[in-house]
Amino acid sequence: MSTAPDTPVPRTLVLWLPDWPVVALAREAGVDAAAPVAVLAKGAVVACSAAARAEGVRRGQRRRDAQARCPQLTVADADPTRDQRVFAPLIARIEELAPGVQLMRAGLCALRARGPARYYGGEDRAAHTLRDAMGETDTRIAIADGPFTAEQAARRALADAPVRIVPAGESAAFLAPLPVSVLDEPDVVDLLGRLGVQTLGQFAALPAERVGERLGERGIRLHSLAAGRDSRPVLPRTPPPDLDREVAFEPPLEIADQVAFAMRVAAEEFIGALGAIDLVCTELRVQITGDRAENSERVWLHPGSFTAAEVVDRVRWQLAEAGLRSAVTRVRISPETVDAAAHHVRSLFGGGPDERVHHALSRVQAMLGHRGVVTPVVGGGRWLSERQVLVPWGDRPVLARPRERPWPGSLPDPLPSTVFDPPRPVAVVDSDGDTVAVGDRDALTAPPAVLVESGRRRRIDAWAGPWPVRERGWDAARARRAHRFQVVDAEQSAWLLVCEAGDWSAEGRYD
Repeated sequence: MSTAPDTPVPRTLVLWLPDWPVVALAREAGVDAAAPVAVLAKGAVVACSAAARAEGVRRGQRRRDAQARCPQLTVADADPTRDQRVFAPLIARIEELAPGVQLMRAGLCALRARGPARYYGGEDRAAHTLRDAMGETDTRIAIADGPFTAEQAARRALADAPVRIVPAGESAAFLAPLPVSVLDEPDVVDLLGRLGVQTLGQFAALPAERVGERLGERGIRLHSLAAGRDSRPVLPRTPPPDLDREVAFEPPLEIADQVAFAMRVAAEEFIGALGAIDLVCTELRVQITGDRAENSERVWLHPGSFTAAEVVDRVRWQLAEAGLRSAVTRVRISPETVDAAAHHVRSLFGGGPDERVHHALSRVQAMLGHRGVVTPVVGGGRWLSERQVLVPWGDRPVLARPRERPWPGSLPDPLPSTVFDPPRPVAVVDSDGDTVAVGDRDALTAPPAVLVESGRRRRIDAWAGPWPVRERGWDAARARRAHRFQVVDAEQSAWLLVCEAGDWSAEGRYD
C-alpha cells in the first residue's frame, strides 16, 4: 500500500561501511584490505576491495573471471557469522551514543534521526559525531526521508565527504536519476527495462494504479520507494545481554591453580547469565593476558554444554598449554556459540549410555588434563601413523591432512585396528634363515617364511605384496621408497609389514 503524499516520512540516519565482508576478513584473518581481495559465495564475488575493483573485479563475477582480470587476487569464502561478529562491537559503540539501532545487515544499520539530531544540535552534527566514533573505519553516513533514500545517499557519499544529508521533502528529486537496479528486484528491474523505464524518476512517474495492476502489492511498494515515500519505520534491535565475564588480577598471579580458583565465581556467573535467558554455551572462547602483554586465545568445544566447573577446567588447561612466560593479569571468557537450553535438558529417565559415557570421560579428563582422554579419528596420509589422529575428548577434529584428498599408495579399508607409532622393528627371513629383501623391480629375493617380532619367531602361513609406496621423488632429501606386505602367521594373526631400504618394521596388526 502506498503512502499518502501528505503523510510525513520519518527522518532516518543510515551508517554504511563499504566492502564490509573484506574489512571483516582483514580484521580477523590478517588479510591486507588494501591489496586486491575478493569474498566469494557459491563461486561468485559478493564483495571486493577497492584495489580489486581497480583491476576490473566486480560483484557477481565468477571466480575464474575475477582471477583472469586480477591474477594476484586473494580470494576467501564468505562467512556471514564472521561479518556479524566483527560488526557487533561497532554496533555497540553506536548504541552508546545513539540508542535504537536497527541492524539491517553486517556493515549497514539505521536509526531514527530525530533523537540524535535534537541531542547533538542538528542532523549534521549528529552524523559527524557518529562518524567520529567509528575511528579509522571507513564509514559513510546519510540522513534522509526513510531508510531507502538514506541508504542510497550513504552509498553515494564520498570518502572525502562521508556525510550526506538529503533535505526533507527532496527525496524524490534525489532518487529520480538513480537506475532502477537499486531496487534490488531482478525480475521487476528486467520488466521495467523492457518497458523502457531506466531510472527511478521514470518509474515514479508511472500511474500507481497501473503499476499495481501489473506488479501487485510488491510493485506498489517499490513505486512508493522510487517516489521517495518510504514509510517504513526503523525497528530498533534489543541489545543482547552482556554475557562475557572478565577477571583482572592485581597483583598478577603466577600459579595456574590460583587463576583457576579465582575464576570459579566468574564461571558460575557466566553459566548463570546464560541460563537466565534459556541458553547454554557449546563453544567457549578463553582469552588470557600475561604481565608482558602476552596473549593466549582459544575456542574450546564441548560435546554437550559447559558447566561452571568445566569452564574452570578449560582455563586451567589453556594455562598449561599456552606456555605464558609471565604472570596472568586478566582472563576473559565469552560464549562463541550458544544453543537453546531446551535442547540440552535431561530426559525423565536420563540420557542413556551416551550421557553416562560423556559424564565418566569428562570426570577422568578433569583429573588427567585436556589430553588425558582422547578419541581416534581417521585422517589423510599414506602411512598409518599419519592417518591415526588422536583428538582430545570434546574437541572438534582438525585434520592437517584431509581424508578426502587422493593419497596414492595409501592403504585401503579395512585398516589395522592396532597401529604401532613408531613402527615396531621386526625381521622377515626365508626358509634358510636369510633376510628377505625387495629388488629394484619390486621382486622378492625369496618367499618370506618366518616373522621375528619382539624376539619371538612366528611361522608365516600366508602373505601378499609387495605394494610400493613412493613419496617426494622430486626431493632428494625427503624422498621415500618402501614396500608394504600383509602376512598371516601360524596363530592366524594378520600383520601389516613395511620393508624400507632393507629394514623391516610392523606398521600395524589386524586384531
